Amino acid sequence: MAIGLHLITSDAVDAALREFIAIGREAFLQKYGFGSALQYLVLDPLTGTWADSKAIIGAAYGVRFPERGPLRSTDFSGGETQVVKLLRQLGFNVATQVEIASEAEASQVWARAEVELLVSDYLDMLARELAGQTFNKSSQRRALLPLLNNRSESAIEFKRRNVSAALLELGYPPLRGYLPAVNKQMLLLDVLEQQLASRPALDQLAISFTDKPAVPLDPASYDLVQVPIPAVRQKNQVARDGVPRKRRAVKRDYIEREARNSTLGRAGELLILEYERRRLAQRGLVQLADKVRHVAVEDGDGLGYDIHSFTENGADRFVEVKTTALGELTPFFVSANELEFAREHESAFHLCRVFDFRGAPRFFELQGAIESRCALDPFSFRAHLIPR
Repeated sequence: MAIGLHLITSDAVDAALREFIAIGREAFLQKYGFGSALQYLVLDPLTGTWADSKAIIGAAYGVRFPERGPLRSTDFSGGETQVVKLLRQLGFNVATQVEIASEAEASQVWARAEVELLVSDYLDMLARELAGQTFNKSSQRRALLPLLNNRSESAIEFKRRNVSAALLELGYPPLRGYLPAVNKQMLLLDVLEQQLASRPALDQLAISFTDKPAVPLDPASYDLVQVPIPAVRQKNQVARDGVPRKRRAVKRDYIEREARNSTLGRAGELLILEYERRRLAQRGLVQLADKVRHVAVEDGDGLGYDIHSFTENGADRFVEVKTTALGELTPFFVSANELEFAREHESAFHLCRVFDFRGAPRFFELQGAIESRCALDPFSFRAHLIPR
């Protein structure tokens, strides 16, 4: 990474984007000595314009360090590991040109008949997945193509991601491999609700999936892998065209139901417990490793965390574990006690999100106050009568 590149601020990026918009793309690239982006673009949140990500970072560097001046294209490398990672850490929306084109095509108005066909196909695959049956997503997609209005395969793939987002909004588990995507049409939600209501067997499959007791893995033989925090391009939105939001009845919230599966939660905690002990032992800190405690079992729930571990220098690590058999972007539930504890112990609190537990479990880690990394939706409130 170029010297000081990681010190670029969001304000510096905003300033570079303002100049990009003011003078135009061609003049901007020429001024800073960059060619057109080959892959990644960054979204200007004010105008909705996509800009060349590496050129924006080069110009933002000059804003952040005026005494050094902007970076040229040859001064640093772009791509996912550097420029994209930095921009996403700063909260900017970054996407490939293929993703942008696919989203644009998928966002074009779909006829109701098309949506009905796509949703039916998606729910057929979901039923098979929940039942543990195999199927081929590519074959399903190719069979669907001639039934739609000149849609490309990439448009179908993106629309399937829209269905995943809509299912999560309705509390349903989505298909693996289709990360929730933004800008769901109201038509899609309406069609999805109708088809879900006509598929009682899918309801039973979802119940069986979320309630299924989790078999703890042998933590000594399973090498749990930590992965980067997943990139979230934008909070899910529904394209409403000025129509007031329709309140939707949810028959069951399967995501909440899975969160109450105590066997799944405990199995995830055991994986992280062993991971923490192994992490310390591999660094020669066997005595510290032996002190790692599963406080949720030894002392009981309600402390605001599940595992008391340590850093390499012996400082406290308070670890809260949230486990799902679904994908990495599946919402999770936190208590008021956990929120408060994370705020009070911001530097020592770590939330480990274990996902795909029944497949190939991995986890990512969020440090600090939970609301600093997650959007919190008020799920329920405890009400008291007001004294009069």
